[in-house]
Amino acid sequence: MSAPRFILDDRLRGRMIANLENFERLPHDDNGLTPAAVTLLIADNDNGEACFVITRRASSMRDHPGQWALPGGRMDPGETPSQTALRETEEEVGLGLPADSVIGLLDDYPTRSGFVITPVVVWAGSNPRLEANPDEVAEIHSVPLEALEHPDVPRLREIPESDRPVISVPIQTLGVQIHAPTAAILYQLREVVLRGNPVRVAHYEQPVFAWT
Repeated sequence: MSAPRFILDDRLRGRMIANLENFERLPHDDNGLTPAAVTLLIADNDNGEACFVITRRASSMRDHPGQWALPGGRMDPGETPSQTALRETEEEVGLGLPADSVIGLLDDYPTRSGFVITPVVVWAGSNPRLEANPDEVAEIHSVPLEALEHPDVPRLREIPESDRPVISVPIQTLGVQIHAPTAAILYQLREVVLRGNPVRVAHYEQPVFAWT
């Protein structure tokens, strides 16, 4: 078995921080959208591979039940995106982290359903204890960052309802397709945080089923 490409260590953390510091993120200035934040939670798995954490929403949720998502939600009044991301991470997967676990932010992503999402990159460290809140989360998965290096990432397709390409990210280890907005955010995680490339993703479209 070959060694993992991404190991959760100080070298990886330093590279991620440097790439985020060199990246000039783009906020979205449409005040008609509801602010929200999601967490790109970087941790490891039992094999020592550096991973991101993704969840499957509970089937009882009012909005987007059963869909794959990053921990997160709408911002409370007076909160920063980082505060929201840390709060939602604790509420959804039971992991409380200090403010200095936040290592950077990516571009805002405006959604068809009326939100503007700020992705917050959070270093969770080794062996975090994750526990799903059954009211919000049906499943928690730690996906190796190496999955984002698959040659099929990203997949782009055209739809008659939009002149923008729809983006998705196949996760081979889960056997699923992740759709935008999560797919766009994961693609920017790869390009900016792992590779240091100033790639933008807000122009990528969501599938029609995610428009409401």
